[in-house]
Amino acid sequence: MIQEVRVSTLEELMPLLSEQEYRPDLGRNRSPFVYRGMTNADFRMVTSLRRNCRELQRNLEPAILKNFAKYAVIEDPSVAHSVWRQMILGQHHGLPTRLLDWTQSALVALHFAVSEEDLAHMEDHDCMVWRVDIAELHALLPERYQQVMRVYQAEVFSVDMLGSAAQSLALYDRDMGDRSMVVLEPPSLSARIVNQYSFFSVIPMEMENVEDFLDRCTEHTVKYVIDRKLRWRVRDMLDQLNMSERIVYPGLDGLSRWIARHYYVKEKGEEQGMKE
Repeated sequence: MIQEVRVSTLEELMPLLSEQEYRPDLGRNRSPFVYRGMTNADFRMVTSLRRNCRELQRNLEPAILKNFAKYAVIEDPSVAHSVWRQMILGQHHGLPTRLLDWTQSALVALHFAVSEEDLAHMEDHDCMVWRVDIAELHALLPERYQQVMRVYQAEVFSVDMLGSAAQSLALYDRDMGDRSMVVLEPPSLSARIVNQYSFFSVIPMEMENVEDFLDRCTEHTVKYVIDRKLRWRVRDMLDQLNMSERIVYPGLDGLSRWIARHYYVKEKGEEQGMKE
C-alpha cells in the first residue's frame, strides 16, 4: 500500500528528514529507506528504457547494451564482463536502461524534487519524494537472492552479488516476474555517484507498472507530495544546508548550474504568486 503525505510547511518535512529507527543489534540509528525526488507530482515512475523504447523495450534492450559495451570498453574494460556493469555505467551517462535512480539521502531527493530546468515553472505544480523500504523489498525476493545476501552479510546488493544470483537478464526477469526487484548499490564510478548517495532499483521486464507493484506488495512505501507554493522555500533551505547542484554534480557543470540558479531573477508574476 502506498501512503500519500501532503507537505505544505517546512515543519511537515521533518519526519522525512529524521526517520532513522534505532537498531538494537547495532546500537545505532539507521534507516532502511531510499528516496526518489521528482519535479512533478503527476509524473509516473517509468524507466528511461520504457520511455525510449515503449513496447519494444524487451527486444531492444540487448542491442542497446551490446552496442554500448562494444564502444564503452575503451573507457571501462570491466563492462565487457558484466551486463550489470554495462547497465550502471550506461545509466550514469544517459543510456536508456531499466534502472530507476534512488538515493539514501532525503536531502538529495529533495534537491531533485525542487529543481527545475526552467525556474519560472517552480510554482506551476506540486513535486514529490518517494520513500521505499529496502528490507521490505528484499524480503519479497526469491530464496536464491536472499541466500546471496546472507552469504555476504549484506542488506543491499552489489554488482558482484547480483551477478552471482543472476548471470543474465533473462534469468533475472524469470525470477522476479512482477512480484519483486533488487535494490543495487553501484560501484563508485564517479564523484557524482558518491555525492548523490546513489542506489538503483532493477526493474524486471514483467513489471509494467512500478507504482502498482509498490501499492500491491509493500506496506512502508510513502509518497510525500510537496505543495508547489513551498518549493522555493525548500530550495532556499537546501542551499543553506549546502545541498545544491555544486554538490550533486561535482565539477564545472554543477558549479555553473548552481550559479545560474543563485542569480536567477524572478518576474513580477512569480513574486506575486509567492504572496498569494
